[in-house]
Amino acid sequence: MSKLSFSGHETFQCRNLWLNKGYNFLQQGNRFHQPDAVVRLGVGKNMVSSIRYWMNAFGLLDKPGDDQLGKFLLGARGKDPFLEDIGSLWLLHYRLVTHGVASIYSLVFNEFRKERAEFTKGHLLGFLKRRCQLTGTEYNEHILERDIGVFLKTYLPPRTRVSNLEDEVSGIFLDLDLIEELDDGEGELGKRYRILSSDRKSIPSEIIMFCILENASYGNSVSFYELLSGNNSVGAVFAMDSEGLMQKILDLTVRFKDITYNEDAGIREVQFKAKPDHWDVLKSYYAK
Repeated sequence: MSKLSFSGHETFQCRNLWLNKGYNFLQQGNRFHQPDAVVRLGVGKNMVSSIRYWMNAFGLLDKPGDDQLGKFLLGARGKDPFLEDIGSLWLLHYRLVTHGVASIYSLVFNEFRKERAEFTKGHLLGFLKRRCQLTGTEYNEHILERDIGVFLKTYLPPRTRVSNLEDEVSGIFLDLDLIEELDDGEGELGKRYRILSSDRKSIPSEIIMFCILENASYGNSVSFYELLSGNNSVGAVFAMDSEGLMQKILDLTVRFKDITYNEDAGIREVQFKAKPDHWDVLKSYYAK
């Protein structure tokens, strides 16, 4: 089991325009370590490091192993350079969870959420410490607490008025409604949060299809249970319930002639007569 990775974000959640800013910065031949990066990016030194971290966490640095998602969304002819489409946000959420650089996102959506849909920061901290111990990952409790804080600010707006509103409400995934803050609880570690499975109607079916096709572990036949609950599955990453996922799959069987859904002797499967190219599927969505 791989060791886990925390910190690097300088306690800043990814801002709405940071990925666009960071991608264009790199395409102009710049590098984050150069002395004038602060001036060229128009942010503080710690924010330069944070932008580089988030570009890496989303797999947008064009390193070996990264694909063309950055070019597809943010490039000169990018489909959504300012990330205005909800499908782009769901796609980036999926990438953040499955890319494996920022471990907390994978751990929460693939594992922790299955243990308890409702939790406090204290619950999540205890879980992360146990996972670190299990994987032989050295950790600092304060670093884990900062990771939890950034994780929550990525998905949640503040509940009270703050002095610097731009800093607090510009987390990239506020519109996904994945996490709900329930009440103040007792102390900072006692606040309660919830990630409930739902039908996720705001996720375009083509985004679901892209994520299924991108998973190299799937063959021409994939069980419905694997798509719902497997590691890095669309059901786990998007916190989808069974009915919502079923509706997306049925929609895909209508849209794509080579995809069928079969239920035989209690075994539910999605089958591909031929797999379409996942980038073509994505292009069909943005062509609307």
